[in-house]
Amino acid sequence: MNTPSAWKWVPSLYFAEGLPYVIVMTLSLVMYKRMGISNTDIALYTSWLNLPWVIKPLWSPFVDLIKTKRWWIVSMQLLIGAGLAGIAFTIPTEHFFQVTLAVFWLLAFSSATHDIAADGFYMLGLTPHQQALYVGIRSTFYRIATIAGQGVLIMLAGFLEKSGQGIPYAWALTFLLASGLLLALWVYHAYRLPRPEQDRAVRQHSASSLLYDFLQTFRSFFKKEQAGAAILFMLLYRLPEAQLAKMSIPFLLDPVSEGGLGMTTEQIGFAQGTLGIIGLTAGGILGGLAVARHGLCYWLWTMVWAISLPDIVYVYLSYFPDSSLILINICIFIEQFGYGFGFTAYMLYLIYYSRGSHQTAHYAICTAFMALGMMLPGMIAGWLQETLGYPHFFVWIMICCIATFGVTALLKIDPEFGKK
Repeated sequence: MNTPSAWKWVPSLYFAEGLPYVIVMTLSLVMYKRMGISNTDIALYTSWLNLPWVIKPLWSPFVDLIKTKRWWIVSMQLLIGAGLAGIAFTIPTEHFFQVTLAVFWLLAFSSATHDIAADGFYMLGLTPHQQALYVGIRSTFYRIATIAGQGVLIMLAGFLEKSGQGIPYAWALTFLLASGLLLALWVYHAYRLPRPEQDRAVRQHSASSLLYDFLQTFRSFFKKEQAGAAILFMLLYRLPEAQLAKMSIPFLLDPVSEGGLGMTTEQIGFAQGTLGIIGLTAGGILGGLAVARHGLCYWLWTMVWAISLPDIVYVYLSYFPDSSLILINICIFIEQFGYGFGFTAYMLYLIYYSRGSHQTAHYAICTAFMALGMMLPGMIAGWLQETLGYPHFFVWIMICCIATFGVTALLKIDPEFGKK
């Protein structure tokens, strides 16, 4: 496959990978909040949607065994598009919360499976040189998908809420449009995705042998040096952010009389989904450049401070809810920029710990612990917030930063790792 042809599918493939994830993880939060669901229920039930990404390594070998990766990609996009339409049609119903949650579960499993197939297809469809050449392109279009889902779609829903047709109508139409977009990508990829000769089902291995190999690889993960410290780091480094991520949007949407900031849906879409994503991306890029120059050890503690200290902007906003919209946007940008910079240390440590034999499988297990570290604290975030109130909840978030510092102190990292 020559380089120009990759432009026909790499950008669209990673846009299609990013959009369902942000819809499941973020759009669901905003929709349920606008539909009157309590913070406790929102945090508890949407946190369970992380589970498919937690257990993704368990079924990834079977994606290789059954059908081609191209088949999985096209099939999952069709399923995701149909699922989004299902949400659109069930939002106006009486038991919408239970039904839409069930469909979101389907979307989450489909999206996680799509991730497995898309990343594998990327390596099969491109030469090693092309893989390096297009890695920035795939990341960029994944971010564009995040802005489209977390920014544009939320702002669209906010605009439609003002149409006088009601909140259910606005969100049903938004999800219907998202469904149309995914189905358009499905049609496009059904015709445009290449058919690499190497992309075929691994029929020479049985399911039992694949499972045995995986269990052996899984076992070796826990025998690595500093396994206990590494797992604690994966689970607790983002303890504050795991809770903040579930409650930041409800806080911004709740009226001032209930302790929130009283922002509109459109304002949330711009602040969190556009300006916040720009800050997150800029912080991540700067973090990568910094580590490339001096190594991970040199920047580790700076990044710990960066991912922790900016959370204090939510403490400030909770005590001064009459802050101007400009100041609120600045605070969100600062927090997301710090998170992006500090998250670099986390992702690089996963790579560092995964080095050696079974690197790909070990990295997949690391990402499972990463998802679990977001899932478990997020489940109780709503209950904590409703028990403590927003100001005390955000103070609790700052106290949780002690865990971030504590688990980082346990690590032993080669000083040369990450340098040129």
